[in-house]
Amino acid sequence: MVIDEIPGFWAVVPAGGAGTRLWPLSRSGSPKFLHDLTGAGQSLLEQTQRRLAPLVGDRLLVVTGEAHRAAVREQLTMLPPDGVIAEPSARDSMAAIGLAAALLERRGAEVMGSFAADHVIADPDGFAAAVTEAVAAARDGWLVTIGIQPTFASSAFGYIREGEPLPGHPSARMVAAFVEKPSVSVAEEYLATGEYRWNAGMFVVRPTVLLDLLAAQDPEFTATLRAIAAEPERLAELWERLPRIAIDHAVAEPAAAAGRVVTIPGGFRWDDIGDFDSLAGLLGDDDACSVLGDRALTQLIGASGIVVPGSGRTVAVVGLDDVVVVDTPDALLVTTRARAQEVKNVVAALKERGRTDLL
Repeated sequence: MVIDEIPGFWAVVPAGGAGTRLWPLSRSGSPKFLHDLTGAGQSLLEQTQRRLAPLVGDRLLVVTGEAHRAAVREQLTMLPPDGVIAEPSARDSMAAIGLAAALLERRGAEVMGSFAADHVIADPDGFAAAVTEAVAAARDGWLVTIGIQPTFASSAFGYIREGEPLPGHPSARMVAAFVEKPSVSVAEEYLATGEYRWNAGMFVVRPTVLLDLLAAQDPEFTATLRAIAAEPERLAELWERLPRIAIDHAVAEPAAAAGRVVTIPGGFRWDDIGDFDSLAGLLGDDDACSVLGDRALTQLIGASGIVVPGSGRTVAVVGLDDVVVVDTPDALLVTTRARAQEVKNVVAALKERGRTDLL
C-alpha cells in the first residue's frame, strides 16, 4: 500500500513516563519509549516517528520532559530545533497535548493528531488508513479518537462505547461514552455487545477545536496555554499554573457527553506494553521463553515467560512457567506474568525508602 502524505496534518508525540511498570528495564531517567522493546533495532520513539513520517513528512512535534530532551534529540536527529518541546515538569497529558495544540494553532496547522511515543503497531498500512479517515472527520470540526478492535477482555485498558453512525464518514461512529478500566468480567460483557473498542489515547482534531473544547471546561487553562504559545520564553513561569489532568477527563469525556466526539475503527494490532506480561505476549508465544537482549547470556530449560539479560552475566531458568526475570547491573526483578502489574509497587517502595539511585 502506498501511504500518501496528508496536507496540513501535524503529528504530536507525547513522550513521557515514570518508568514504573517495566522497572528495572525502564526507569524515570530512561522511560520505555527510549528502549528497543521489540527487537526491531529501533526504540519505540524511533518506530513511532518512522510510522508517522509517511503521513506528516517533517511536521512532527515531540513533547517530552526536560530530563529526556537530549535523548529524544539524539534519537530523532531529523527534527528541527523547534521540533522538541521540553516540559519543565510533568503535568499529565492535557498540558502536553494542549501546549502542542496552542503552538500549532499559531503555526496555522489545519489538523493535529496525538500519538504516544511508546505504543507498538504492527500494521503501518492499517494505521495510516485509520488516521486518514480520522483527519477527514476532524476537518469537519469533530474531536476524533481511533478505537482499537479488542482481541480479548482486558482490564488494563479503558473502553470507548460506540453510538450512531456519522453521516458522510462511512466508518465513523459517534462516541456514546468513554469507560474507565473495567474488571475482566465486565470487559467480557462489553465485548459480547460488539459496541466497545479499546481506548488507545489517539486523538485527531483541529488545534482550535481542541482548545475551545478545553475552554468550555476550564477557560483559564486554555488562556494559559495560548499565553505560553504567544511568548515561549514564559514557559517556566506559566507552566506550573496548569492543572495536572489527563486529556480524557479534561476534554474527551465532557465533549463526548456533549455529542462532539466520534471514533474511527482501528483494526490494526496495537499494544501499549503496559507491563512485562504484555511484553512477553508481544515477543513470543505462551509456551516459549522470550528473550529481550543477548540470547547467548541465557540458559533456559523447560521454562516459559520472558528473560531480559541486561547485566552481562548469564541468566539460567529451569522448570518455571510464566516467569519474568529482568537482570540489570544494579537491580534484579523476578516475578510471574500474572503479577507483572505489581512491579509498580516495588518502585513505590523504593521511592519511599529514598532509593532514588534505583529509580
